[in-house]
Amino acid sequence: MNYAKLLAAGALSVLAAACSQPDTAAGAGSEQADTPRVVNVYSARHYRSDAAIYAAFTEQTGIEVNLIEASGDQLIERVRADGPRSPADVIITVDAARLHRAEEAGLFAQSDFAEFTPEIADNLIDPDGYWIAIAKRARVLAYSNQRVQPDEVTTYEDLADPRWEGRICVRESGNAYNQSLLASMVARLGEEEAEAWAAGIVANMARPPQGGDITQIIGVAAGDCDIAITNHYYYLLMQNSGEAANRAAAEAVTLFFPNQETSGAHVNISGAGIAVNAPHPEEARELIAFFLSDEAQRMFAEMTNEIPVVEGVEWENERLDAVMPFVADTRNVSELGDHNATAQRIFDRVGWQ
Repeated sequence: MNYAKLLAAGALSVLAAACSQPDTAAGAGSEQADTPRVVNVYSARHYRSDAAIYAAFTEQTGIEVNLIEASGDQLIERVRADGPRSPADVIITVDAARLHRAEEAGLFAQSDFAEFTPEIADNLIDPDGYWIAIAKRARVLAYSNQRVQPDEVTTYEDLADPRWEGRICVRESGNAYNQSLLASMVARLGEEEAEAWAAGIVANMARPPQGGDITQIIGVAAGDCDIAITNHYYYLLMQNSGEAANRAAAEAVTLFFPNQETSGAHVNISGAGIAVNAPHPEEARELIAFFLSDEAQRMFAEMTNEIPVVEGVEWENERLDAVMPFVADTRNVSELGDHNATAQRIFDRVGWQ
């Protein structure tokens, strides 16, 4: 959707809030007009797509972006510790689990995001209006071209089968991506079956959990394991890597989207919300609207291989085209946060390090 249309559709709530404020002294309006407009962004994302989006936003609106970056949990703790003194306007973090933690900490203000985002599925918006998805990623499988046949695995559940004993590479349980994957199993199968699945994964690990998603793909290519759990875009980044070893590793494996005939592949998000004490709430809303514009959504697809959340966006990225479309789980991603604590308890009980 065009950015101007997004902004116009969401402007009513901003105007209503402005009209509810008391009249200012004479001359205040002209002083405000001379004050540079800014938005303070606290982000756990560290991608070049985001830098390009901020630059385009400033060019189009004149609003300067002050960016503060940190890891997901550090970011949440920083805003929480600052309390009402926090200068944060927009909080952006990766994974539904961290969005849930930020929401539970009271860091987000409620907003009517749905009123200016008709092209976004309801399952990508927090039901209580605290945050909205800005980009999607699928947590899928990468298997060896030499040691795994295409029909050997069709679902996440298959990975718990004893035939995969000593053949699976996966990250540690403290990783938010794995927490949300297990949370999705809890939501879909119930706690007992989800725990049995997690225990099966532990029994089938080729090595103790270590490294990131790229490490898991390299492990498959090197013969350390036969199949790995990874986010889709890491594989696509490796295909276009400047390092020959990464490109070779990607060529040695096949990316596979499970559960296409059942629940659909597990999808997680990056999400954004307006900070509860935002000093610039109007600018915050304008930035989030820009994130959902066709221009920004195309940047996510072309620069980081992420999947747009806005339907109908066109992009130029042959690598992403090659894995699209796919059947995705349509469960509201807020449920992943709801079941995160249960997932962590399961990890502890089954010994997933």
